[in-house]
Amino acid sequence: MKRHLISAADLTRDDAVLILDTAEEMARVADRPIKKLPTLRGRTVVNLFFEDSTRTRISFEAAAKRLSADVINFSAKGSSVSKGESLKDTALTLEAMGADAVVIRHHDSGAPHRLATSGWIGGSVVNAGDGTHEHPTQALLDAFTVRRRLVGPDAGLGKDLAGRRITVVGDVLHSRVARSNVHLLTTLGAEVTLVAPPTLLPIGVETWPCEVSYDLDAVLPKSDAVMMLRVQRERMNAAFFPTEREYARRYGLDGDRMARMPEDAIVMHPGPMNRGMEITAEVADSPRCTAVEQVANGVSIRMAVLYLLLGGSEPATTPHAVTPNTVRPEEAQ
Repeated sequence: MKRHLISAADLTRDDAVLILDTAEEMARVADRPIKKLPTLRGRTVVNLFFEDSTRTRISFEAAAKRLSADVINFSAKGSSVSKGESLKDTALTLEAMGADAVVIRHHDSGAPHRLATSGWIGGSVVNAGDGTHEHPTQALLDAFTVRRRLVGPDAGLGKDLAGRRITVVGDVLHSRVARSNVHLLTTLGAEVTLVAPPTLLPIGVETWPCEVSYDLDAVLPKSDAVMMLRVQRERMNAAFFPTEREYARRYGLDGDRMARMPEDAIVMHPGPMNRGMEITAEVADSPRCTAVEQVANGVSIRMAVLYLLLGGSEPATTPHAVTPNTVRPEEAQ
């Protein structure tokens, strides 16, 4: 693992499989009566969120606390940022407080990269979503969910997603989740197809390592997983499609469309869902939909990422590691 996690494109196949396998170990911790490891005791993780997010912030907070790290939640609203403080000054403040890792979500694309390469902080930087650029831990938890469902928790260890066909549907233009998933799933050997109206595809999408289609019905029968993206109305400043009803008719996933998918295929959604628009309640509540599993898997993936960035090279969950009185060599010095 590199020192930071800024983009899914930075991960090699071996990097990605290592994170997925480590997350499988972390998932077992959630089944224990005491869901805690002492691995990051004494480390400080700062959640630096310039954008509203419930799922991602709570997921990172739960992951850090399960690894026994100290967590500081920093929200831009009500902070010095709302008074005009720059990203640099905020970063210098966090460095002075001794942050070992900064998990940053920012409305500007490139902000995490700036933070990681500026020299303002000495700790690791994890991108929790920047503008319309990337969201690498979301792509990792999506890949983890696909591997668990289609291959199996134990059978999947050490394996990638070679030969799996994954379809990403909807607002690709504004979606950092789509960008990260295209990079990561392709790295893991999957075949990715984007399906969207032409107005919701970014310029240059033909250079991405994936197929592009405008016909959802044609792609569904050969998809192992279908990932529905939220229509991001808050980022839209123009009419990207005629009406919501028209969008749902062409690109929404309902029961009839789900029936055309292969029997073992799954439906995914990064959340939050616009029920009745990109996905119907019937599909969202069906056993084939993994939206709730993705939330649980997100904690395991983020535990794995924080552990690999901060925890060193020892096994994540050894029998002695869960003993409260164990003193690690670096703590004895």
